[in-house]
Amino acid sequence: MSSTAPAARNFLWQPDHENGVATLTLNRPERKNPLTFAAYAELRELFSALATDQANDIRAVVITGAAGNFCSGGDVHDIIGPLTRMSMPELLDFTRLTGAVVKAMRACPQPIIAAVDGVCAGAGAMLALAADMRIGTARSRTAFLFSRVGLAGSDMGACTLLPRAIGQGRASELLYTGRSMAGPEAERWGFFNRLCEPEQLLGEAQSLAAELAAGPGFAHAMTKRMLQREWNMSLDEAIDAEADAQAICMQTEDFRRAYRAFVAREKPQFAGN
Repeated sequence: MSSTAPAARNFLWQPDHENGVATLTLNRPERKNPLTFAAYAELRELFSALATDQANDIRAVVITGAAGNFCSGGDVHDIIGPLTRMSMPELLDFTRLTGAVVKAMRACPQPIIAAVDGVCAGAGAMLALAADMRIGTARSRTAFLFSRVGLAGSDMGACTLLPRAIGQGRASELLYTGRSMAGPEAERWGFFNRLCEPEQLLGEAQSLAAELAAGPGFAHAMTKRMLQREWNMSLDEAIDAEADAQAICMQTEDFRRAYRAFVAREKPQFAGN
């Protein structure tokens, strides 16, 4: 979403154009930041815009929640109740919308870092899982609690993304039981890249995002694309695809900038092209 895009309505969107980092804050703290129908739709549009807006200067995104919680999932009153009264076509429209948010997050070229504190449940846990990296706190509680409300664990790509993040057996345990995973366990299982103190969480995530934003943006986008595409490739196919991808990156000016900086014994200043 470029600097000319309309202001967000269902969350806070704070772009730092100098550093190329935007912070998205789920901001309904009185209910632990649950999602509504409108929030899902706006998240889908925002991440889709990041993939297509060639003029934007956002090169990394941090997603977090307000007031010590990440996201409690779909709002019980605004979403769960109405779902019990919908027809099958209406239900499919909704489930496809929620899945489209994850698709848009995975398809946007910018690295996404989730800063997770407190409650991270249901669809909120899927937003964190759809990010490229996750930083948590010891007091965080992550739960894929779909089974607790009579639903399958196969929601928003959970049965694909979670086993790849933490392994099949551990993912099965969480998806079948719906139990919460505390921060230290989530770090040990590989869900979190690392833990930090709650008061340092957002700053840590933004610093990491700024580091990525200062890197070779085109190459980072290629890395994200290949991480996604190679799930469905054999090793031989992946090696061939990576040869193509790397040859493309070698045509960028950032590649030449890095070489010139190395020769001059300087730190390269990447521009994303």
